[in-house]
Order: sequence, then structure tokens, then C-alpha cells
Amino acid sequence: MTRLTSDYDQAMIDHLSLQSADPGASAAFYLRVFEPLGVKEVMRFDGPGGLMVALGDGDFPELWFGPLVDPGIRPVHLALAAATREVVDEVHELAVGAGAEILHEPRVWPEYHPTYYGVFLRDPDGNNVEAVNHGFERLGF
Repeated sequence: MTRLTSDYDQAMIDHLSLQSADPGASAAFYLRVFEPLGVKEVMRFDGPGGLMVALGDGDFPELWFGPLVDPGIRPVHLALAAATREVVDEVHELAVGAGAEILHEPRVWPEYHPTYYGVFLRDPDGNNVEAVNHGFERLGF
């Protein structure tokens, strides 16, 4: 098992792009549900295949939505970091309000590590999206 450390200040993933049947609607869903995480629209333009929308928690485009070009793709899992457990709970409330399918209610997931707290839901394109707080401060980091 990997030893947990407090060196969790840099994200490994630079950006992620999801194919969407309606990129504008998908971006609007993420903006509504994940607003407590500081998600905002960073870019929007018409690309060669259609509308492209990029979101981020600053000025850098980290999460892109583009047109569905391969309808045979499988949904992906995306985990977005939440600053506190209360933010995870707020994401859950907003997801319910947005009509999202809740896959797993917010709870501790000890099989990942003792303070892993997350909620899992489906976005409009069927992707498994999670808001997670690692709670490292509860481990003494």
C-alpha cells in the first residue's frame, strides 16, 4: 500500500477533455453542481467539430467539453478535489437539485484511505463524477 503524505498540493492531471452530446449543457451542469469547488468558465469557442467549452478554478482551462465524435466511447470517471467535507455535501445537494443520478451518497471510503470522503454522481453524458475531500488534516498532516 502506498504511504500517504502531505505532498498533495500539485495535481497530476494537466487537463481533461470529455466528449459530450451537448457541450454547452454539460458545461452548465458542471458549473452549477461544482460551483462550491470554484469551477468557472474559462473559454468558449466554436472549433472545427462544434462548440468547445473549458472550465477551471482559475484562468487555466482544465476541464474541456467538446462535441461527441465517437459515440462508441465508454463513460469515464472524473474526481474533483473539494476543500472540505462540507463542500462535498454541498456538491451532493446541488447535484440532487440538478436532477443528477447519485451513484453513492457522501460518505467516508476507508478502502481508499481512512479520511477519504466523497460523493459519486452521473453527469448528463453518463460519466461517473466524484467530489472528494481527502481530509489529510484529520491524519495529522
